[in-house]
Amino acid sequence: MSGHSKWATTKHKKAAIDAKRGKLFARLIKNIEVSARTGGGDPAGNPTLYDAIQKAKRNSVPADNIDRAIKRGSGEGNDAVNYESIMYEGYASGGVAVLIECLTDNRNRAASEVRVALTRNGGQLADPGSVSYLFARRGVVEVPKGELSEDDVLMAVLDAGAEEVREEGEVFVVESEPGDVVAVRSALQEEGIDYNSAEVEFVPSMKVEVDLEKAQKVLKVIDALDDCDDVQNVFSNVDIPDEVMAQLEEAE
Repeated sequence: MSGHSKWATTKHKKAAIDAKRGKLFARLIKNIEVSARTGGGDPAGNPTLYDAIQKAKRNSVPADNIDRAIKRGSGEGNDAVNYESIMYEGYASGGVAVLIECLTDNRNRAASEVRVALTRNGGQLADPGSVSYLFARRGVVEVPKGELSEDDVLMAVLDAGAEEVREEGEVFVVESEPGDVVAVRSALQEEGIDYNSAEVEFVPSMKVEVDLEKAQKVLKVIDALDDCDDVQNVFSNVDIPDEVMAQLEEAE
């Protein structure tokens, strides 16, 4: 789940579980292919591809897999697949909104998978436009805290277009306009500051706070969507309070 709720850190840990790794690898590889197709196969001249490669490396995707994905995307491979990007809108429990970003070579299959994942877990599809207005496209760079202070990060990115730096758990989140995310990431690199991810995401303008029961239901929907092969990202406006998060972690 994206959107940087308090659930994000826990979700990142879950993504490293072996049972999920194959699906995560496939998602990261697909992202590399699409980035190479749209902007060329040279990461030096294609910052979107560069960031897709870095994300794959950070999640231990083998270098050979990355290289093959770049070749397929840039037209050098014989097994290239044409993916299209589709966004679905829906609701989970308690009026929590979800945006479901798909990369697929089969629009009908993607729509069916998303619909089933939602309806079987207490969610529902929404009409186009009924949910998306609650989100804004934002550049989001996540920086591990380490020995850094918020001021360290702020000083590094202030002149690169960063609009906000905030602390969330074990990371600092830097927000910017979508077009400034590469400049922000580059500014951090120039200062020798490591980062976990640099992406354009859909960030909610208003969050819905949930109790334990609703949190469990919402996360059930999000997990089901995450398990769909064609789903690339799930964004939501759920807000899980610290005490509810602690109860969720105890229950695992």
